[in-house]
Amino acid sequence: MNAGKSTTLLQSSFNYQERGMTPVIFTAALDDRYGVGKVSSRIGLQSDAQLFRPETDLYDVITKLHAENPRHCILVDECQFLSKEQVYQLTEVVDKLRIPVLCYGLRTDFLGELFEGSRYLLAWADKLVELKTICHCGRKANMVIRTDEHGVAIAQGDQVAIGGNDQYVSACRQHYKEALGK
Repeated sequence: MNAGKSTTLLQSSFNYQERGMTPVIFTAALDDRYGVGKVSSRIGLQSDAQLFRPETDLYDVITKLHAENPRHCILVDECQFLSKEQVYQLTEVVDKLRIPVLCYGLRTDFLGELFEGSRYLLAWADKLVELKTICHCGRKANMVIRTDEHGVAIAQGDQVAIGGNDQYVSACRQHYKEALGK
């Protein structure tokens, strides 16, 4: 949260376009906070995106798009919501279609558990780059706290609850533990 993932994705897309290349942006269909089929950054950048759902065969979709018009890069926002099979499909895009895939998302949920997409990206990615944000104390924030409507940390609920700064706070491990009373 708040590390500039979407901003970095949008900058990467711009860089490809500036060179006359065609990137494709994907985002999770379940996150429609900024509009359906949109990737938005907190600093105001925005772009249209293809949607992926749990049943989307990304290899098939990308193969068809590439056949229509060569694609030079695949950018995936909210990649934590990918399934194991979709992560595998993206490895096929890299290995068979020879199109680079850049994925941006969270590693863990508010309970400190890996998301499915993150788990398999960590296992199968060729390269990992961590974008960092900071806790209120100034240390690296590597955890996410989910809060209720009163700003109180909560430690139960569904893994996925779409929200922004109104519902989530980035924190270092120490302040994460303290917030949850651990």
